[in-house]
Amino acid sequence: MSQREGRGAAGLLPRRLEGAGQDVVMKLQIMERLCSSPQREHYRSLQSMVAYEMGNQLVDLDRRSRHPDSGCRTMLRLHRALRWLQLFLESLRTSPEDARTATLCTDSYNASLAAYHPWIIRRAVTVAFCTLPTRKVFLEAMNVGSPEQAVEMLGEALPFIEHVYNISQKLYAEHALLDLP
Repeated sequence: MSQREGRGAAGLLPRRLEGAGQDVVMKLQIMERLCSSPQREHYRSLQSMVAYEMGNQLVDLDRRSRHPDSGCRTMLRLHRALRWLQLFLESLRTSPEDARTATLCTDSYNASLAAYHPWIIRRAVTVAFCTLPTRKVFLEAMNVGSPEQAVEMLGEALPFIEHVYNISQKLYAEHALLDLP
C-alpha cells in the first residue's frame, strides 16, 4: 500500500490542495502552542479563550498586524474550514451516486470559504477540485466499508460536526468576532 493510499480519504485530495492541509496543521500547531503556554488555563475551552483574549486586548478587531496568531483568529479560520467540511460531507452523503465530487466540493467551498479568499486562490482551489475522484471512490477511501456504510457513518457524524460548528458560531457572533481580519 502506498503512503497516499494509507492516508484514506485524505490521500484523495489533489496535490494542489495539500497546502490547505498544511495550513490547517499550522493553525493546530498555533493552538497547541497556546494550550501549552504559561497562559494555558485560559485556553482550556473556546469560551475561556475568547474571554481571556478579548479581556486582555489580544485580538485585533481592525487589523491583523499586532496579534496575527491569536487563538481567536486562529480558531475562526478553523471554524470556517469546519463549515466547508460540514457542507461537503453533507452533500457527499445526500447526493446521488452519479454526483461529481468536484462539483460537490466546489459548491461547498463557494458557500463557505470562497468569500474569504482572493480571486486567484478561489480559482486555484476550484481547478484543484476537478482532480477529485468519483463519489464512489471517495466514499470507499474513507475505509469504513462500502459506500453505503460510509454514507451511514456520515449521517451519524454530521450532527456532531454541526453541534461544534454552532457552538463556535454563536460564541463568535456574541463577541462580534466573525469578521476578524
